[in-house]
Amino acid sequence: MSWTNDDDADAGWVGRLGRLLGTRPDDRAAAPAIPPALPGDPPDIGLLGAAISGMPDPVVVLDQDGRVIAFNAQASAIAPALRRGEPASIALRMPELVEAIRAANLTGRAQRIEFSARLPSPRWSETFVAPVALAGGKPGQTGVVVITVHDLTPIRQVEEMRADFVANVSHELRTPLAALTGFIETLQGPAREDPAARERFLGIMQAQAWRMARLIDDLLSLSRIELRAHQRPDTPVDLIPIVRQVADGLQTLARDREVTLEITAPAEPLMVPGDRDELIRLFENLIENGLKYGASGKRVDIALAPLEASGEALVSVRDYGPGIAAEHLPRLTERFYRADVGESRAQGGTGLGLALVKHILNRHHGRLTIESKEGEGATFTVRLPMRGNKIPLR
Repeated sequence: MSWTNDDDADAGWVGRLGRLLGTRPDDRAAAPAIPPALPGDPPDIGLLGAAISGMPDPVVVLDQDGRVIAFNAQASAIAPALRRGEPASIALRMPELVEAIRAANLTGRAQRIEFSARLPSPRWSETFVAPVALAGGKPGQTGVVVITVHDLTPIRQVEEMRADFVANVSHELRTPLAALTGFIETLQGPAREDPAARERFLGIMQAQAWRMARLIDDLLSLSRIELRAHQRPDTPVDLIPIVRQVADGLQTLARDREVTLEITAPAEPLMVPGDRDELIRLFENLIENGLKYGASGKRVDIALAPLEASGEALVSVRDYGPGIAAEHLPRLTERFYRADVGESRAQGGTGLGLALVKHILNRHHGRLTIESKEGEGATFTVRLPMRGNKIPLR
């Protein structure tokens, strides 16, 4: 639920609470009213508890003196010290919240505050403190105060991810664009009459243009895959010809790097439900990475096999290059994350290859494992459920 300002905050959770309790609005504040309690008794705790128990957000109801009348399980989870009949300030040890409760009682207007916590993990929340008039109460008299807490963490995380994504894309595009601009200015000026410089600069400009084109292509592919993330492919495909096709297409790169590609596969088809084009893209990224970053090992081994016990098809790509340090392994599938930024850019990498692999596998209900030791190469293993199966959780 979204709230736009404090003036209409009463129309949200508090309004819903009033409707659940069958109350009428107070003429002065247009706030929902709660049926009056019996003489000398607090408001109906059972009715309040039933009304707020079904709300997804934490809700606490206080009397005029700031004592707890009722709260739901979600509120108890974030403030275990809440007790009926005790001052809320004991359990809600937050000066801003205590001040908001006081202001709501004094002014009769809803208050809103935001707060964050960094431990054990970053969390952001907004709290609304709204006075609710009792039915039959005197004009201007506040009956109870309703506190609702809304978790902003998913929204803030998406905002941070978006900001990081835009910053990363801008940075990745700015570098080749700056190179192109600089070389164009050089060719228009000092190197105008220098054929040798012109040929050298045009080659560099072409490489930078290709780099931008690959980045845009990867971004578009990632976007298309994410749009279909919840649509699992169901077309039966054989992984063996897909992997052989990819390996054949990369033979030129293998020869240029003086790397031998070896494929070990069963004689029988290895059928999985999948999207052929996406699986080709997946194995292109894995095998090309092995040829580029493991070229010093002079060999890349690709093994395919069925795992009958778990109903999975396994495809592993192993190189014998320098390997990857352990601290990098958990983050390799993050967008734009690189274990070695300089080496990745020198190889023409966009920083999105393994992110694409991860998203393709998510759509296919598969998984990727990475094993590596520095100096001993790296093994990327793909596990895909064979037709009619799901990969078991481990």
